[in-house]
Amino acid sequence: MLSPIAWSTPPKKYGPWESIVSLLTEGLVKRGIDVTLFATADSHTAAKLHAVCPRPYEEDKDMIRKVYEGLHISEVFERAKEFDIIHNHFDYLPLTYSTLVDTPVVTTIHGISSRKILPVYKKYNNRTFYVSISDAYRCNDLDYIATVRHGIDIESFYFNEKPQDYLLFLSRLHKDKGVREAIEVAKKTGRRLRIAGFIADQAYFEKEVQPYLDNEQIIYEGHVDPEFKKELLSNAYALLHMINYEEAFGIGIVEAMASGTPVIAINRGAMPELIRDGETGFLVNSVDEAAEAVQKLGSISRKKCRENVEKRFSVDRMVDDYIKVYETILEKCKREEERPWGFYEVFMHKPGYKVKSLTVFPQGEISLQRHSHRSEHWYVISGEGLVTKNGSEIRVLPGDSVDLPVNKVHRIKNIGSQNLVFIEIAQGDYIGEDDIERLEDKYGRV
Repeated sequence: MLSPIAWSTPPKKYGPWESIVSLLTEGLVKRGIDVTLFATADSHTAAKLHAVCPRPYEEDKDMIRKVYEGLHISEVFERAKEFDIIHNHFDYLPLTYSTLVDTPVVTTIHGISSRKILPVYKKYNNRTFYVSISDAYRCNDLDYIATVRHGIDIESFYFNEKPQDYLLFLSRLHKDKGVREAIEVAKKTGRRLRIAGFIADQAYFEKEVQPYLDNEQIIYEGHVDPEFKKELLSNAYALLHMINYEEAFGIGIVEAMASGTPVIAINRGAMPELIRDGETGFLVNSVDEAAEAVQKLGSISRKKCRENVEKRFSVDRMVDDYIKVYETILEKCKREEERPWGFYEVFMHKPGYKVKSLTVFPQGEISLQRHSHRSEHWYVISGEGLVTKNGSEIRVLPGDSVDLPVNKVHRIKNIGSQNLVFIEIAQGDYIGEDDIERLEDKYGRV
């Protein structure tokens, strides 16, 4: 499990990606699954923790971010053979390592910060696996193996049927998140607004937020810890989520509803997948509509808000969904047979012919052999090999092919630094794997 290192896993305060990684990791461990978590050294987990980054780089600005990102990502891929699956939550950079290993890589795309990063995702599309966190946030340029919506630890949130009279903004303080718009809603309705979250854009905060703070109607609580956050959510009359972008999910929305608190949100991104309009909150298109929705909050059952989360956004449901993803990936990447030199996978087996792929590890080689009943045709997909054919040696690269008639003595060796992958088409009156006469073998199988 490859977690980001901007914050610890789980985060001390802010860190939505790290929070989901923690919940998923602990949920998998409870199911008896062997998980190694790659995260910051101050992280906490029941899994095996592996860390090269001593602390989150967002908490220590003296750390060179790229240095620790490089060290962190390389650790998991250097140990790839130890794992059945690598689950990447660290955005696009780990994808650049993915084809250097045989272990399948699945990436949960928590967010796409800019279309400028899409070339990386496109390059590794169909070479790795992608999971979306909402249907709304799928990119048309990419293929996905599943949508898995986040889950939360519902029991850790305090359900409250009798809230106080304040509205709440709870997120990072940035234009995207609409804190200024939330202030406008509070002003229009005459309600108190309590604001909590870290300042992600100082200039925006100083211009659009700070001038309105009076510690009476508009109050900034600061960057709050998890316990204070839960208290704020539980006691709030409603959560305002006035976003200015297509948000992929919104953990705070689910946490609010788990506390019984309805949500008024701009109808963008994944909001319709989270909020049931008129039942667990309201989907609106402007500040004026949000102000009108505040007046209708009395029609919302706080109990139904909680029940909706229990039914749709539990950790157990999220863990179940990811286990199904892992099982699907393992089936798709199933190795039919392992050998000392690598492994092969049968694509098609019909009377008279068989098609399979063979992967030979660096410095690996199949035995010097011949077949009495079948001929073979090899087509190289990737890597660099040296084919021995009746005493002659032929260097092969991607796109090269070699024909091996019945009874021809042959062998192939991986002479490159990456896996050698080739397709084999066998044809004959008998194509069983025991039709092999080994003449020489470095693994002692003659």
